[in-house]
Amino acid sequence: MLSLVTGSIALTSSIAVSEHFNELLSREQTEALGIVWQGNSSDSHDRLTTPKDMPSEFSWCNNFGHNFCTASLNQHIPQYCGSCWAHGTTSALADRIKIARGPNAQGTDIMLSVQHMLNCGTAGSCHGGSLDGPYQWIKSLSDKTGSGISYTTSQPYLACSSESKEGFCPQVDTSCNALNTARTCPTFGKQCVGLNAYPNATVADFGHIRGSDAMQKEIYNRGPIACTVDATPLHDYTGGIVTTKGFMTNHIISLVGWGTDAKDGLYFIMRNSWGEYWGEAGYARVQAGAISMNNCAWAVPGEYSAPEKANMPRCYEDGSNCAAH
Repeated sequence: MLSLVTGSIALTSSIAVSEHFNELLSREQTEALGIVWQGNSSDSHDRLTTPKDMPSEFSWCNNFGHNFCTASLNQHIPQYCGSCWAHGTTSALADRIKIARGPNAQGTDIMLSVQHMLNCGTAGSCHGGSLDGPYQWIKSLSDKTGSGISYTTSQPYLACSSESKEGFCPQVDTSCNALNTARTCPTFGKQCVGLNAYPNATVADFGHIRGSDAMQKEIYNRGPIACTVDATPLHDYTGGIVTTKGFMTNHIISLVGWGTDAKDGLYFIMRNSWGEYWGEAGYARVQAGAISMNNCAWAVPGEYSAPEKANMPRCYEDGSNCAAH
């Protein structure tokens, strides 16, 4: 097992001011945050079986008539924030939780809080992050505290992190505390309350993979994955299969499946975090090997709060019986 740094740390100025157009930190910057570069917590991916005949088409958004894909989000509202690394990884993990819950799960889809990760995580900021860091942080948080990342319903996305100077961010407190992990605000004139009992999700296992064969095997067996890409060819994308070769990586997305085209061959079904106005309702089809899409991360959900698991916290409307002290 890898030794991981837990808790929240402040980004140094050299990391915090990463180039606006590149939302990925360098290896040096990533490791400075205590993240294990391309780390794996086990060899479980290697032990997965590959079907003798991999299907030519497969998607978790339509798996035997069931949609296991959670909502598409937009990292650019209420203002621009370079948090693709958090959106891509948490959306893939949320999909895997939906898969684990099954097609007859009680209640709504579980959506994980990107803002909790921006406030307390050790994986990046609005000015850049890493592919492997989010899953490593959730796993280390789970191991240390028994709780994981909170849900969006108790910590909504503000598109701000500690070094952000854009828009209203200078007036926003993004320090890591109970209030900025999970909260409720009782009524007019009352102070908001940080909660010590809140719905959350943990990570039991994580890892890094390379190449189309490994990507298909992981998606087919366990669910969507997060990958680095060159986003430049995606800026003006409105539909079709992306075939442009990339020159670098500067963005993170999630992959939910694949298909096969008579002309372009194998392509992956990519979900972006630029909203549903972009591309094919927030998705794109990307030819295998295009836009430098070759490095990916996966995570296996651990425990998570859900009605069918009878482990949801039971707090008063004002949160007083669950308030952190």
